[in-house]
Amino acid sequence: MRKYLRLTGVFMKLSIMSQLEYRVNFISGVAVETGWMLVKLLYVAVVYRVGVSIGTFTPDHIMIFIGIYVLMTGFYMLYYPNFTGMGKMVQSGELDMYLVKPVSLQFIVTLRQWSFPMFLTNMTAGTILIITGWHRAGLPVSFLRVAGFLFLLVCSNLLTYSLFLIPNLLAFRTVSAAGLDSATAALWDFNNMPCMIYGKWMQRIGTYILPVFVITNFPGLFLMGELSPVMFLWAVVSPVLAFILARVLWKKAVRSYSSASS
Repeated sequence: MRKYLRLTGVFMKLSIMSQLEYRVNFISGVAVETGWMLVKLLYVAVVYRVGVSIGTFTPDHIMIFIGIYVLMTGFYMLYYPNFTGMGKMVQSGELDMYLVKPVSLQFIVTLRQWSFPMFLTNMTAGTILIITGWHRAGLPVSFLRVAGFLFLLVCSNLLTYSLFLIPNLLAFRTVSAAGLDSATAALWDFNNMPCMIYGKWMQRIGTYILPVFVITNFPGLFLMGELSPVMFLWAVVSPVLAFILARVLWKKAVRSYSSASS
């Protein structure tokens, strides 16, 4: 574990150095992501302007959900380019060079590049939205509540990595998986509002079969005292199950890889 943590630090350092090599590109990346962020914040403006309430959730509670969605988007965008680049690696044969490295192939392929411009913008905006909504909603602040919330965010990050890695493994079969970007982006956008706006069957599918609602909804529900012990347990178990499934499918996908020369 110490070895991989050290490697992660090296990858982060190299990524930030390469992104700052041309600072105009870094600044423009932040500017573009800020533009997208303003579009996302329109959700908050509409919610407050219309005065939307979902059950017992006021606009202040909805702001927390949106803030968690924005924050988790930032974490997802950190390593997202690695997922979308797998098809190119398979097609060009670049993957051959990583097969002989003395580290986990999955680790080096999926976590070697880190996109900080997208992360910084989303993390800042998401944190501000969460804190503002938390304060305006009058939710209690305690060590256990904060610790539980941060723990669920860690679980959500593991679930995000595992769940969205799985469809990108099709690149090993189809070589080009460009169409998956739109599909996974649409799936991710299901998280931008509380899952209560969907029907019961959609909520069940999004919680137990494709547990995207666990990623952003469960930490918010925990803050509001609306997450049952059973659901809290599922928030912990589902990332582990998803990671095991992703690991098994990764090994199967790599076995089907036959290098660029064949």
